Amino acid sequence: MKMKQAVSALVTMAMVAAIFAGCASPTGGTATTPAPASKTTAASASKTTAAPATKTTAAPATKTTAAAPAASGVKEITLVSNKIEIDQALKDYAALYGKQSGVTVTVKSYGGETPYAPALTAMLNSGTEPEIFVFEGTSGYMDAKKAGRVTDLSDQKWVADTDVAYKDGGKVVGFPVSIEGWGLGYNKALLDKAGVDPKTMNTFPGIKAAFEKIDGQKAALGIDAVVSMAAGSGMTWVTGLHGVNAYLTLGLPYNDSSKYIDMMLNKQVDKDRLTAFANYYNMLFKYSNKNTLTAGGYDQQVGDFANQKTVFIHQGNWIDPTLKDLGINFEMGYVPHAFLNEVTDGIFVGAPSYYLVNAKAPGAGEAKAFLEAMASTPEGQDYMVNKAGMVPAFKSVTIQPTGPLSKALLAWSSQGKIYAWHQNDMPDGFGMNTLGPIFGQMASGQIDPPKFVDLFTQAVANIAPNPGS
Repeated sequence: MKMKQAVSALVTMAMVAAIFAGCASPTGGTATTPAPASKTTAASASKTTAAPATKTTAAPATKTTAAAPAASGVKEITLVSNKIEIDQALKDYAALYGKQSGVTVTVKSYGGETPYAPALTAMLNSGTEPEIFVFEGTSGYMDAKKAGRVTDLSDQKWVADTDVAYKDGGKVVGFPVSIEGWGLGYNKALLDKAGVDPKTMNTFPGIKAAFEKIDGQKAALGIDAVVSMAAGSGMTWVTGLHGVNAYLTLGLPYNDSSKYIDMMLNKQVDKDRLTAFANYYNMLFKYSNKNTLTAGGYDQQVGDFANQKTVFIHQGNWIDPTLKDLGINFEMGYVPHAFLNEVTDGIFVGAPSYYLVNAKAPGAGEAKAFLEAMASTPEGQDYMVNKAGMVPAFKSVTIQPTGPLSKALLAWSSQGKIYAWHQNDMPDGFGMNTLGPIFGQMASGQIDPPKFVDLFTQAVANIAPNPGS
């Protein structure tokens, strides 16, 4: 389904602002792509010393500013989350909110061995109607709309405080969970030790030269592989969603980034661009730990990087809470997934998912109050930034994130060096279930880049439309 949007001020925090535009629903609203739902806690990792960083925390609240429950009198609501890595932080905030408002908020998080989408579908099919659940883009939104579960949130106070709400025909229908971004994350100390300047890694030849140089120093650096990458059957959100997005948007202006997604939805690919993309991912696979690459999950991928057994990782700033739990504080940054010969100097940034207030649930009014409190109160803002390690989507939040990859995201955003998210403009399941396994075949050595291009092209030629397109 084709999407267009005009959005400004991606995130405004203290001394940081980024202007961008994203992709929109066919009725004129914002739609971006999902954060992964299959993440759990990484293995234990050794501690290192970080470069000094200034920490900030939420201002203490002298009184509660939580919204009062709506008149329905419902005293318990349920929120279903797809971010397992912030499960405890969200539950802790929900408990605090419950004490303030008298409304119990039950949080159910799915991920890891129990993927979010099937779990939510099973819940809804059983007749259970949670007050709040996550949708990640057009397909999920259209399913909720067809089922009559969408609530108009246009009158909520937080709407004026963000530029990345999900809209349908001018109505605000989705509360942005956070701002997220990814590139090729790196360990600064190891990169410095290897004598590689990250500023040289903004073209395919530049990344190739850096990988070759680092690979020749593995023993001296104490690493097992250059890149921490996972492309097996359980990690197709990394390849078939985030990876494919690089093909779709790298190098394109944020406000005019629909060229390649439009081609895809018209069953076409740019063969030269796709060939360059395939060669780049084949190189990532070549310089990865083969066991992690083909059989590892989120834990192993993040654990390899956290234990400083790789210099790079193909993940986004959503891993910051996991790194914090592990006590990891070494300095990190991002380089682009620069698969082209020309310079492409940016990372992928957008709103990954949205909370929908379920119109069929008995406590929809209380759900609105809960989200308003999350966006606007000191306690809610402290939860988003300090406890959950997220980059909030609300301009009034002045707390700076301390997570290393979130800080790197803001550094790129503040310079306007960002590319759009179009991965969820693809039909539901196409990225993870159809394209993801093709990456897996190349990662395991079953196919080479030309065959990857052939299979990818065949898949696109048979692409099905999104619901409602």
